[in-house]
This record gives sequence, structure tokens and C-alpha cells, in this order.
Amino acid sequence: MAIPLRKSNEIAKLRTAGEAVAKTLEYLQHNVKPGMTLLEVDAMGEEFLRSLGARPAFKGLYGFPNAVCTSLNEVIIHGIPSETVLKEGDILGLDIGSEIDGWYGDAAITMPIGKISKEDEELIACSKDALYHAIDVIKEGMRFKELSKAIEDFIRGRGYVPLVRFCGHGIGKKPHGEPEIPNYVETPNVKAGPKIKNGMVFCLEPMICQKDENPVILENDWDVVSKDGLRTSHYEHTVAVVDGKAVILSKV
Repeated sequence: MAIPLRKSNEIAKLRTAGEAVAKTLEYLQHNVKPGMTLLEVDAMGEEFLRSLGARPAFKGLYGFPNAVCTSLNEVIIHGIPSETVLKEGDILGLDIGSEIDGWYGDAAITMPIGKISKEDEELIACSKDALYHAIDVIKEGMRFKELSKAIEDFIRGRGYVPLVRFCGHGIGKKPHGEPEIPNYVETPNVKAGPKIKNGMVFCLEPMICQKDENPVILENDWDVVSKDGLRTSHYEHTVAVVDGKAVILSKV
């Protein structure tokens, strides 16, 4: 399947959807506190997102029951909101999708709950820094596999490992599409596969594990943890390739 090349007016619509996600994540960063439940975080995020004229794209997607993925501590992605109460020292991943006028936005952060350990600060920094490193190195004509290798090398250079079997993705009039963008490479030849072109729009999302890159899906069939059972982190932006480089669409 060919990767769509978006026109400038289409990228503008994707930016509108991405900005709604970014504003919601910023709002949650400032308002989520110890003592709140994950369900309260989800409700707060959904209400704010809808106030911006966006539909929560994850609600009902593939059967996901809520608007916000709330991935707590060891959960790296797809955390279902629950009555679990946030405590000082927790780290919380928030992943949100939006839809406005048929176009989608998607972004994620991992945030501290109150004061956290230096080890957790470094863990969160790895996913955030890997994301911005990837955005910086994108240029028209490079292969997606080269981008995946750049992300993996950055993560491993910090002493962590990338989660396997989950990846970044294309986005547009559907929340997920081509290309798939893993945070690692499985073959030594990175000069194969599709090239990055102007007009492509996709989501990059480094998912960081401490020791074991293999995922385990918990009993609710959604929450994903690392096999090592240790804390994890995740960051994501939607980007468009414009004039040969990546431009972030999911920012305020």
C-alpha cells in the first residue's frame, strides 16, 4: 500500500487535530496530581478535548473503552483507566488521539506525579530525547529503516532497550496507516524499503524498556508491560515532512 502524500491544506487539517491533542496533554500535565484516580484523569482529558471541538479518537477504537490511555509505572502503552489512585513518585504515560472534521491527531507523554527518582527522570528523558532526536535527523530521501536504526541507536546509547512488536505509524483520515515505524531494526540492511518523502505524515513514538524489550499483555488484553517488570516510558508526536524536514503537528 502506498504511503499518502498530503497537500498543504490537508496537513493544516492534521495540524488542527494534533494541536487539540497537544493542548489536552499540556492541560493534564498541569492538573493531574497525586490522589486522583486514572478514571478521573481520563474524564478530565476527555472533557477538555471535547471542549476544543475534537472527538476522542481512541474511545471505541478496536474496542478500547476510554478516551485516554493511562499507562502507569510498569505499563508502557495502552493502559486502561481504572480506580487506581496516583501516588507521589509514580510516572504516568498519557496517550491521546483526536478527530476533527475527519482528520486525526495523536501524541503521548510520560509525566512525573509529584517528585520522582533520578532514575525515573532519566527513563522519561530517554523517550523524550529519542523522539526529538528522530525528528531532527529526518530528511527527505532517507529510508524509514534508517530512521528506525537512528532511534534504536539513541535508545541503546542511553543504556535502555526499545520495546519490540509495537511501532509508530502513518496517520491521516484514519488513526493508523502506512508506514509502520518500529523503534528498532530487524535486518542489517537499512537501505531497503520505502523512502521518506515530502507530504508524508506519521507518528513517531519511542517506547523505552530498561532491560527486556519483549512485551507482555496483561489480563485486560490492553495494558502492555515489559517482560522485566520494570518501569517504562513513552513519548509521541505527529510529524509532517515539509521542505525536506520534519515539522511537528502535535504541539501547542
